Amino acid sequence: MIFRVLFFIFVLVPVMIVVIPLQAIINALKLPFWNVLPRLFHRLGCIFLGLRVTLVGQPATGRATLLVSNHVSWTDIVAIGSVADVTFVAKREVGEWFFVGMMARLQKTIFVDRTRRSDAGRTASEMGAHMAGGNAVLLFAEGQSDIGTHVLPFRSALVGAAQRAMIDAGATDVMIQPLTIAYTKLQGLPVSRNERSLIAWIKSKSVKQNIRDILGGPVKDVTVAFGAPRPLSENDNRKQVTKAAEDDVRAMLVALNRGQKLPVAITN
Repeated sequence: MIFRVLFFIFVLVPVMIVVIPLQAIINALKLPFWNVLPRLFHRLGCIFLGLRVTLVGQPATGRATLLVSNHVSWTDIVAIGSVADVTFVAKREVGEWFFVGMMARLQKTIFVDRTRRSDAGRTASEMGAHMAGGNAVLLFAEGQSDIGTHVLPFRSALVGAAQRAMIDAGATDVMIQPLTIAYTKLQGLPVSRNERSLIAWIKSKSVKQNIRDILGGPVKDVTVAFGAPRPLSENDNRKQVTKAAEDDVRAMLVALNRGQKLPVAITN
């Protein structure tokens, strides 16, 4: 804990003082290397939070890509952001949180108001416009975080809306790619079911309690696994496409939680 306090004071704070205004300028000027500083910040965040990230596979690059993932904790964003250049889709409330909202906007996070069905169209249009530039957008397709032992059903509505928006925005060679995030070890030992509550952000736990558990906990081994991307055309059935991605994510999560290695692993 002392190390994390010192790291925050002497590393993270000075970096933020420089990075925050610089990233704001980069975004305002719409410079193409907007993703460099967020990747650096997330890697430092992994050190601060005690996340040891293993990368399996590679994100599709240079093309419009919709990444669909399971969701365990807010630390998912730090772990994924440390190994891939992506724009996240988050609930509207995140944008209202002190400091967190500002940092999310600096990474071009797209916010969705889940209480308004009409907001899905706006969100999809933003996703489509961003992906049409050859970028990747990540959607936590379960719609909520979970304990990390299984995958909840993926919601196909926003996938379908994004599918139409990408085509309308002029995106070609569109891909959908499954992504699995799995927390496999604490301090080098396999995570038990009870210990998963020290990582997962579940409804029974407040934000403050979850943050205390993460910051006060041991080193966490987390695997970010990219599955094989599939073409996503205008005429594809959104429910079938979403279910296929969900099945891929579930298969990878089960294998990782059982300690089985997936091919092409890279440890950061």
